[in-house]
Amino acid sequence: IYCIWLLILLFFFVLFFFFVFFLWHDVFADFSMEEFLKVRDYVSKIPGMNISIDPFSPPSTDYLYLIDLSLPKKGDILHYLDANGPKPVREATAVVFHGTTGNIKEYVVGPLPNPMYHRDVTFERYKTEIPLTASPLRLWDYIALDLFIRSALIPVRRLLNESFGPHVTSDPTFYNGLPSGVKSGERQTWISICRKVEGSYIHQVGFEMLIDHRSTAVLRWRVIKVVYNGQYFNSIQDLKKQYEAGTVSKIIFKPVQNHASLKPKEKPTGMGPQQFYTQGKRYSVKNNHVIYLDWSFAFGLSPLAGMRVFDVRFRGERIIYELSVQEAMSVYGSATPNLMLTKFLDASIGIGRFAYELVRGVDCPYLATYIDTFHFLDTGIPRLLRNSICVFEHDMGRPLRRHFSESNFLTYGGVANSALVFRTITSIGNYDYTWDFIFYQSGSVEAKVYATGYIVSSFTVNGSFLYGHQVAENVTGNIHTHFLNFKVDLDVLGECSREHIKFVNVSVPWMPERYAMVPQLVEKQLKTEQEAALRYDTKTPRYLHIASNQTNRWGHQRSYRLQVTSFAGDHLPESEPEERAMSWARYKVAITKHKDSEQASGSLYNQNNIWAPAVDFSKYIEDNESIENEDLVAWVTTGFLHIPHSEDIPNTVTVGNAGGVLLRPHNYFDEEPSIHSPDAVYISLGTEQSCDNNRVACLARETCSPVFEPFTYNGFEGVTSGET
Repeated sequence: IYCIWLLILLFFFVLFFFFVFFLWHDVFADFSMEEFLKVRDYVSKIPGMNISIDPFSPPSTDYLYLIDLSLPKKGDILHYLDANGPKPVREATAVVFHGTTGNIKEYVVGPLPNPMYHRDVTFERYKTEIPLTASPLRLWDYIALDLFIRSALIPVRRLLNESFGPHVTSDPTFYNGLPSGVKSGERQTWISICRKVEGSYIHQVGFEMLIDHRSTAVLRWRVIKVVYNGQYFNSIQDLKKQYEAGTVSKIIFKPVQNHASLKPKEKPTGMGPQQFYTQGKRYSVKNNHVIYLDWSFAFGLSPLAGMRVFDVRFRGERIIYELSVQEAMSVYGSATPNLMLTKFLDASIGIGRFAYELVRGVDCPYLATYIDTFHFLDTGIPRLLRNSICVFEHDMGRPLRRHFSESNFLTYGGVANSALVFRTITSIGNYDYTWDFIFYQSGSVEAKVYATGYIVSSFTVNGSFLYGHQVAENVTGNIHTHFLNFKVDLDVLGECSREHIKFVNVSVPWMPERYAMVPQLVEKQLKTEQEAALRYDTKTPRYLHIASNQTNRWGHQRSYRLQVTSFAGDHLPESEPEERAMSWARYKVAITKHKDSEQASGSLYNQNNIWAPAVDFSKYIEDNESIENEDLVAWVTTGFLHIPHSEDIPNTVTVGNAGGVLLRPHNYFDEEPSIHSPDAVYISLGTEQSCDNNRVACLARETCSPVFEPFTYNGFEGVTSGET
């Protein structure tokens, strides 16, 4: 009977555990295919509206562009998770491009799974109307541009053939810069003609066109400028006339090998080391929730901003409410027009939508857990992104901590630095970004990004080398910045403070006549948002904390430290009209009071209405609210300056092209958390072969292990200590 009662109690414990850690977290879950379809069908049948779901519908129609999760208010979620309050209503955001009225609307649709209502929240969210010209370029736009370009080039087929060869003449491809224009309301896009080969981004041929495509009627589109071999012309006909008259400096075609091909030049013969799990995986993934040793969190993948995690807990205590990617931005320099004004805001294009399938053994370890995701962005139907997220435990190849002692006692103590990695890789046009959230056994969390992929190049003309280096025949690799923004909503109600060091001239107590310069701790509390907005061109404090009002065992405020790694270049001057759309990049770190109305540092519309952005992050700072005893959010900007060089051909490598932020406990715990780690190793004199405090000593005996050499340790031999 006693055993039966134990089994019943165990059953209910497992049931409760499943409910708490898996079912509760569906408030953060991305939509399933069924939910996407329910929202799509509801929106397409709203009475009085004729909303198309066809990606090929022209821009003159009303078109359902995006469906995404509409997160409930933070207070409602916490009341549900922490106080057994009512479950927040599950709702969607539906973005409709209203071609019939020339504007864009955002609707909240709910409740799911069976929508019954919708409401327009555009003005509530942005305090302004959104013009249709702020919309991203759709699939329809790119198809129409391709057809328009082919038609526009017909009069100069002779020039194309003589300058670039038959392949460009018969089947040109193009690359466009953004934003489309130089002021609000414009849709004027520079395009560069490229060779249609692998890695066309570094196969510019020296022919660019400025196309005015603001009209919803393609027949009213027109070419308003042409650049050929660095020379400007007012139209295709103008170029044709001068070319045939022989008054143009010509490009003479010669075959070019594909320096952009990623096919190995030597046949691959090797196989690098592979990771395996001796006793099975120590993490679990269920629905949208992950548990790993002392860690647990919910996750999602926004089609716009990308990777995000919620309700991050360590030993059951919430450390982070939200950690998410916000934006990836690049500003280019060039002597040629396409890149000269290019400023990419990738979240407006969609970061998460480009999270394609990860390759086992290359993008992630072979035995990682792979997760499918869905999105509905300019697709008409939910799109499956198979194996677009991977989760794996990873040995970092160095100890998390260790010490060998030869005085008083002969001991060795250490912990292998094994951590959980949550990863996705997004291929946004030419660049591939690897996004990692790493969970360490020390209670630290790291958000990191690595860049690889193709550089964007320009055809070499006079003045090109003021903006980059030659990287291939007639190819200039153009200088550009990478700025990347993370949102860190630490669940630590309290204050923000900074600590640093100063040297103080103090009298030596036992020799009062003697003075010494001694380092001293200096701490300052940051009391307002403007005080806690640390600009990129100022010295960043080495210790920046978000501290709670609680104290640890030793009376110090429990806090987490933000440690930023960045090699970013200069930010675009604030005098430039486009800067407000990327004003978050003014700050290495900005600490603001949490508001449900300040969800993101950018928006879907900032790219193409960059001069009057729907979200101007600097306004979050302007009101200069108090951040004392408040729920605080850190907006962290990292990045690197990229001056392309010959080793960027064919691809940029991830080594050295990275940035991130590390969230480290600072007096948050009473001791270093990994002292409780199951990976800890402790060896004392006489226990070198014992498995009691050293599971590595028994690794060769594991039935699922490869053949290992027997464990040996001779570190104490020949060492004299007080113990011996």
